[in-house]
Amino acid sequence: MLGAAPFMAFIPVGDLAAARTFYTEQLGLRVTGENPYAVALDAGGTMVRLTPVPDPQPQPFTIAGWQVPDIGDAVDALAAVGIGCIRYEGMEQDAKGVWATPAGDHVAWFKDPAGNTLSLTSFASPPT
Repeated sequence: MLGAAPFMAFIPVGDLAAARTFYTEQLGLRVTGENPYAVALDAGGTMVRLTPVPDPQPQPFTIAGWQVPDIGDAVDALAAVGIGCIRYEGMEQDAKGVWATPAGDHVAWFKDPAGNTLSLTSFASPPT
């Protein structure tokens, strides 16, 4: 029923202005709409809506992520704008904070100003 409908994602934030700055100036997403209730962004053709919520509770898992062709380059680009990768105890991550999955995919995680966990993934082969 919804297979042909455009998908959109919602990211809860406590400070809409700080989130807007992070997602636009640091991550490079383009604003497509804005009102007191949300900032709409274009993330590679998918609408992402930053939505202010009182006292957001960041989850202990990834809530949004990007598929990137070269994770090393993407992690370097994040570092260049002051975004560091999260290191998880017990996971074998390389010097840049990248984890190689058993299937050969590469993943790195980072946080937004609201504490939401975001990720980058380079797939070893096209995802199915």
